[in-house]
Amino acid sequence: MPLPLQPPVKPMLAKSVSQLPREPGLFYEPKWDGFRCIVFRDGDEIELGSRNDRPLTRYFPELVELLGQALPARVVLDGEIVMVTDNGLDFDTLQQRLHPAASRVAKLAAETPASFVGFDLLALGDEDLTDRPFSERRRILETVLDGAFSRTHLTPITTDAEVAADWFTRFEGAGFDGVMAKAGDLPYLQDKRVMLKIKHERTADCVVAGFRWHKDGNGVGSLLLGLFDDEGNLHHVGVASSFTAKRRAELVEELAPLRVDALENHPWRSWADAAEAAKADGKMPGGVSRWTGGKDLSWEPLRPELVAEVRYEHVMAGRFRHGGRLARFRADRTPQSCTYAQLDEVAPAELADIFAEARNAKGTAR
Repeated sequence: MPLPLQPPVKPMLAKSVSQLPREPGLFYEPKWDGFRCIVFRDGDEIELGSRNDRPLTRYFPELVELLGQALPARVVLDGEIVMVTDNGLDFDTLQQRLHPAASRVAKLAAETPASFVGFDLLALGDEDLTDRPFSERRRILETVLDGAFSRTHLTPITTDAEVAADWFTRFEGAGFDGVMAKAGDLPYLQDKRVMLKIKHERTADCVVAGFRWHKDGNGVGSLLLGLFDDEGNLHHVGVASSFTAKRRAELVEELAPLRVDALENHPWRSWADAAEAAKADGKMPGGVSRWTGGKDLSWEPLRPELVAEVRYEHVMAGRFRHGGRLARFRADRTPQSCTYAQLDEVAPAELADIFAEARNAKGTAR
């Protein structure tokens, strides 16, 4: 595939922020809830690449055929594979498309065909466009992606923050994640969190590295979550809990395969020993602290291969301040992609105000 950019290409990433930014020069787009996808086309050859280098081509044959008609002969573009229904976007149905059996893939492609939304252009013909500003890439993209086909779309875009705020409110009921913001002069920077995403609730993709049994002894009470630091170390950042009795029982079955040989090469293996856990002073699974009131914090290790999208309120000292809530498991993400770079770690405004008042009072007393 002799294109200016060869697969794999790592997509440009975004960092979550709590409020819609309104700086001059920003472009806003709806945030689509699907599988991120880099499309490579060179004549009759088309490859659909995912953000984790896992090819999506075999899972979406209907899109390969469709994009062969909607795109020019030699192009690389960034976008999202989505599942559009009468009730909005359906991520759960989309995730079911990742099936190993070829016969099942063909059946699902006919029954639940996916759509593609394009939002950035990386190369056209022999030219690499990644060094050009986003505003120019977008202008060219509008001439490249043929939206006349029913399941190929060019994402809406605006420079008006009020329009973006309206999208943020109105699009939520249709299954959209929120709003994206990117600077007009931004080059395409692979694997860098240089865009901004404003979601209806903060979320993070975390590694599920263990669990605790529910206090009644029946089912999973909480999932132990981890994030990688820049050195590749997996840190415990909190838990996801508050499951119904039915879901607690289902999780036992879902997690069972990951319990096999879980402690072999587990990054938290030393914490399985009660004495080592006690030294962690409550900061690691199984640790004893003054906050636990003597509760049993023993835990069951899992092979750290499962990724969970977790809703959380805010972060303090590198950990979720309160227990998180499981949104869904992400089969399209790798554990290694779950890093601290996702988190928008900002102290609550009220807390900052209290500290400022305390400093002023101390200064006056002197």
